[in-house]
Amino acid sequence: MQTALHIERALKKVGTAKRAASSARFFKTGKGEYGQGDIFVGVTVPEQRKLAKEYATLPQGEIAKLLKRRIHECRLTALILLIGQYKSGDEAARTKIARFYLARTKYVNSWDLVDVSAGAILGTHLLTRDRRILYRLARSKNIWERRIAIIATLAFIKAGDVHDTLLLAELLLADTHDLMHKAVGWMLREVGKQARPALVCFLKINAAHMPRTALRYAIEHFGEAERKKFLRAT
Repeated sequence: MQTALHIERALKKVGTAKRAASSARFFKTGKGEYGQGDIFVGVTVPEQRKLAKEYATLPQGEIAKLLKRRIHECRLTALILLIGQYKSGDEAARTKIARFYLARTKYVNSWDLVDVSAGAILGTHLLTRDRRILYRLARSKNIWERRIAIIATLAFIKAGDVHDTLLLAELLLADTHDLMHKAVGWMLREVGKQARPALVCFLKINAAHMPRTALRYAIEHFGEAERKKFLRAT
């Protein structure tokens, strides 16, 4: 039987010390930084995706074990596996995976882990379901759960629905963490690609008091004159 241990060993085999050191710096694993204590073995994302294809049918119990590993690449590979199984699963399987994901958000504990999975699993699942869970996550004390809440709405935006993104963005404007400012700004930028008037309306109301980073991300694709207008509002 395929196991989490098999994948962990495979990741360690292809990892390199040089890449591990680079990843540790990039993901801010130093004392007092957001990724403090995270461990890398130096495996690229394409290598992890390739490995996930080889273990595509890994049982959910083993994915749970892999997701609990301290090694960052183990957790990312676990999430890639979940995404694949969600895409190929029937309605019952997808519901089970979405519940599995929500029960283990504490292991989705870095921005890349959130960004690869929140829209693909939770957001996609909530396209035709009650979305109140996102508002609970947005009020969490855990930054990664707050990030899951807003990034999950990428699936809604792609489907042409920007309503919840704008509501959650407004709720999260007071967040003090730079990683949340970037996430909110990114989703607002995506809103602008689908519904520019809705974004402009949002900015007219909120630009003056929203974090500068979020605003810069949101107006990235605006013309120079329009960018300057909103930046002067802050």
